[in-house]
Formats: sequence, C-alpha cells, structure tokens
Amino acid sequence: VDVVLDYFASNEEMFAKLMASGDAGYDVIFPSGDYVSIMKNLGMLEKLDTSKMPNLQYITEFARERAYYDPNMEYAVPYYIGATGIAVNTKMVKEYEKTWNIFGDTRLQGRMVMMDDMREVMGDALSYLGYSVNTTDAAELEEARVLVNTKWKPNLVKFDAEGFAKAFASGEYWVAHGYAEAIFEELPEEQWSDVDFFLPEDGGPMYIDSMSIPKGARNYELALEFINYIHKPENYAQFLDRFHFPASVNTEAEKYRTTTPFYTVEMLTNYELKDDLGPNLEMYNKAWETIRYVN
Repeated sequence: VDVVLDYFASNEEMFAKLMASGDAGYDVIFPSGDYVSIMKNLGMLEKLDTSKMPNLQYITEFARERAYYDPNMEYAVPYYIGATGIAVNTKMVKEYEKTWNIFGDTRLQGRMVMMDDMREVMGDALSYLGYSVNTTDAAELEEARVLVNTKWKPNLVKFDAEGFAKAFASGEYWVAHGYAEAIFEELPEEQWSDVDFFLPEDGGPMYIDSMSIPKGARNYELALEFINYIHKPENYAQFLDRFHFPASVNTEAEKYRTTTPFYTVEMLTNYELKDDLGPNLEMYNKAWETIRYVN
C-alpha cells in the first residue's frame, strides 16, 4: 500500500475539504476533539470496530476522561493530548512571573510574542482570570478582552502563529507563546538548557488530536490496522521521542522511550479542551477583532 500524506493548516481547512468531497480519498484523518464532535454529529465518521484494535488497552484513563465527546472511542481514538505554553530565554530574562501574566511585564516590552490564535489567547486570559476557556458569559469575555488589549498587547511585538519559533531561536523574542516542539525544533540541542518552557498553573486551552476514519473510506480494515499499529507501545514511543512529548495518551510507551519530555502530563491537570461553541463563537470573534484590529 502506498501511503499518501496531506497536511492541512487547520481543522477548518480539513473539514471544508471533506464537506466538499466526501471522504476525499482519505482512510484516516487526525481531527481535534471539537471537530470529532462536529463530524460525528454530521454523520461524517465511520464507527470503529474496537475489537480489531487490541492496542487500545494502552490508552490512558487521563485521555479517556478528557475525550468526553467520545469516551468509548466509537468514532475517534486519541492520538495526542497537549497544550501551548511559554518559552523564556533565561540568558536574557532572569526574573519572571510563571503565569500567563508574564505578557503584562512592561520590562519585557518589545521582546514578547503571543500566537495569532483567538481561542488560545482568549483561553489563556480567561484561565488567568479564573474562568473557563469555554465561557459564554459576556462579562467574563469582556474582562479577558480588556486584559489582553490593555495589559498584554502593548508589550508584544505582534501576534504570530507561524514565525514565533524561528524568531525566538534567533533572539528576536525573549518570551514566546507557542508549542514546545516547534520552539525546540529551531534550537540546537546545546541551547535547550537556556530555555525554560512551562505550562502556567493557571490552566489554559488544551487539545486532543485523534485518529478517525471518514465515512466511506475505501480501506476501512487497513485503517483500523494502522490505528492499532500506532498505539503499539514500541511504535508510540518513537512518536514521543521524535517530538519530546509526554506520554499523555499511551503510558505503556514510556518504558520504550529514550528522551525526556519537554513538559509533563501533570502540567496539563488544570487545562481544558476547547469545546465547539456553536453560535456563541461569535462573541469570541467580536472580542478578537477588537484585540487584533482596534488600537
């Protein structure tokens, strides 16, 4: 079998292609949790025959509890659970607050970047204020918007979801909001000790990437075999090693890994999945438009 791999910039892009062309020729897709819910409700996913995937026994209770949209893995098998965090160049920054409010530190003005991602940034602010990343309370959202707009944004170079890692590695940014694997990928390993990457205890948004089979997939049995293969502990350990991820989904793989993760499963304790907010998403869109485009 020839493996053909397509990459999408977002869940939205993948979803649009599947909506436009059915299964689009894919046998396995990797949606995030909120899109598993959306596609399941629209009848876009095949039901999984879990009896043919014995390696699902290694899926952690941590993952099962958080995949509340499909706890019995009828339509999606958790692939990875993670979150964005904060990277600090400790050669340049000696003292700092290990919360999301580090972006309010005026001493670091012009040396910090946050991701250009509405749910991530709004979720960080909401968590710092003690609210849910999925709140639909207008007053809580306004408080978060004001925090970002008046306290954090003035200290940022910009919001950047694509070049933050390279710019951090080059020294342009001393503090960067983003994915650990993206940031460390840009740095030579001998410089890793100069970086403090942490997930604030305030909590924040997290994500579950899952493996699903689109409705009408041509190689259903082979897709089941592939998902089962991924979760064989020896195989899953290679994935953990490649990205220095914690074993948040398959702890049996821990005994086979050879690297130290960039952060721990315990750091994800206070983190929440981003729910599909439906029509309430418009409240976030309006707040984000003000943050991004109104001075």
